[in-house]
Amino acid sequence: MLSFFRNFLKSKIGAGIALAVLVLITLAFAGGDINGMRETAGLSSTTSVATVGGKSVEANDLATAANSQLEQIKQQNPTATMKMLVAEGGLTRILDEMISRTAIGVFGQDNGVVASKRLVDSEIARIPAFQGVDGKFSQDAFRQALAQKGIPEAALRDDFTQGLIAQQLMIPAQFAATMPSSLAARYAALLEENRKGQVATLPALAFAPTQPATPAELESFYKTHINQFVRPERRTIRYATFGEEALKNVAAPTDADVAKRYEADKAALYAARDDRKLTQLIVPTEAAAKAVAAEVAAGKSLELAATERRLSAAKLESFTREQLASQFSPAIADAVFAAPIGKLAVPQKSALGWHVIRVDSEQKTPEKPLAAVRAEIVTKLAEEKRRAAFTDLLARIDDQFQSGASLVEVAKAVGATVATTQPIIANGSVYGKAGETAPAQLQPILSTAFGMDQEKPQLAQLTPGTATAPGQSYVIYDVTQITASAPAPFKEIGADLAEAWKQDKGAAAAKAAALKIQAAVKAGKSLNEAIAALGKSLPPVQDVAMSRQMLTAAMRQGRQVPPPVSLLFHMAKNTVKVQAVGGNRGWFIVALKDVVPGKTDNPLVVQGTQRELSSQLGSAYTEALAHAIRKQVGATTHPAAIKTVSDRLGGTGAAAN
Repeated sequence: MLSFFRNFLKSKIGAGIALAVLVLITLAFAGGDINGMRETAGLSSTTSVATVGGKSVEANDLATAANSQLEQIKQQNPTATMKMLVAEGGLTRILDEMISRTAIGVFGQDNGVVASKRLVDSEIARIPAFQGVDGKFSQDAFRQALAQKGIPEAALRDDFTQGLIAQQLMIPAQFAATMPSSLAARYAALLEENRKGQVATLPALAFAPTQPATPAELESFYKTHINQFVRPERRTIRYATFGEEALKNVAAPTDADVAKRYEADKAALYAARDDRKLTQLIVPTEAAAKAVAAEVAAGKSLELAATERRLSAAKLESFTREQLASQFSPAIADAVFAAPIGKLAVPQKSALGWHVIRVDSEQKTPEKPLAAVRAEIVTKLAEEKRRAAFTDLLARIDDQFQSGASLVEVAKAVGATVATTQPIIANGSVYGKAGETAPAQLQPILSTAFGMDQEKPQLAQLTPGTATAPGQSYVIYDVTQITASAPAPFKEIGADLAEAWKQDKGAAAAKAAALKIQAAVKAGKSLNEAIAALGKSLPPVQDVAMSRQMLTAAMRQGRQVPPPVSLLFHMAKNTVKVQAVGGNRGWFIVALKDVVPGKTDNPLVVQGTQRELSSQLGSAYTEALAHAIRKQVGATTHPAAIKTVSDRLGGTGAAAN
């Protein structure tokens, strides 16, 4: 978990700010989510954590931005917590980015770069959370969302203003940045190079102490590594599923219902019909239409007459008189239905031109009496009544929950059986039981369950239905127990603590041995000789050979590349480096023996490389400009206020179970 935070916070995504695109305070709004942003209680709205060019960065804004960043992280790892984000330096990084963004805003305003109120309004109106059911901006939705977030409108507008100013300043800095083709060609050649080396592994457990830790050592280790033993938040969910079988005694359609529906649908479904299939040619003038009609009367086909004029005759399927009148004109409809089958109708004009129409065939359908379609109508009405009754049932359930009814009461009323999960974590796994997960039908509602209050039941659809069965599976659920994320109590993790201490000591010893081997190899010994001098039973040295092209392909395909292999391509020939194994499990020693340069004369490869490097060059220009602006504007941080925010968000209370 901790390594996940480190990687995320170091990545471009983890940076959380595209200075010219989104700002942290509005990040959660952009997704329409208005939950999970209420952890700023107790912070003064006037406490400044930094001063940038005379403008304050407030504690509340930092806390809100941190919560927003955590929501982004949770999209990739649902078990992430604020405590872990703070522990891994996430708050410091977010503050640094807010300072940079504020500095850019101050610099822009000082130099006449502005964002008008109208422009800010247009950006706010685009956020889904501020839109009503019609998809348009809603002032009520806007105010409700701000109130739920606890964000003043002025703060939101200021945030947008800074972001829009940043766009105006930053985008030109990277516009048309181009890497010289000669440099791109040299970089492209790197993709063809081959590297050979050796990798040795020093497992932490091979260097671990043979004597167990003393109680004092374990207690000290626990205090200094407490974040390593954080337990994720657990929730117990109570739920009951049901479908239309919950309906009781839905009234059958009456004779009056059937008669009324028959009359309503008679014209469209049951009345007598006279349909005609047609072939149509449209020409621009009456003279052209008459000429075509004359040729057809003389024996030429309508299709051939159209082809000779570089036009085409279109087949029209099953038109009634009413349909023709509506689509073209009543005159055309009258002419078509006056013409014999197989003959041309008298040409008529519409807005499209002059219509020359041949009546190919007709199909007459007699009227369907009520007796003939009664069963069909009864089935349709019964389904509609059942569907309406089920919709009413769902509405009543929602009203009951809003009025304070319990899940057990509602489940009993619909005849559903209540079940309770074991304690689960946000990714659906059962806490403390490897391989066990929450019931599959609960997966769609887990994210909501981990954002709702305790014993506040909700209704959700599980199985999307069809046009005739709009929703066959629903669930009512609530959370009966919430166990907050917190470090495990010292007395409950004795065995795990002892093992972690042992591995930590072993990793430290392995690092010392790795540095010793590195020095020996630099002094002229081979990697095998240096390892043998340790006198320990260790895994054999591995020979590694790979092209950079293979490495790049593996990374693009999302395949895991061993860290020492990746390191091999960041070293100079005949050098040796040490590298930690993930999870504090030991150390690698990597020696690069040979580099075979690549060559490329493919212009397409060079051009592709140039485009990629130009993009990175633009980002570098943007970063350099932001750094220069921040230096000119000036920024001062306030450590005491920052610590208050950090303590409030990270939590410094006693460990929970």
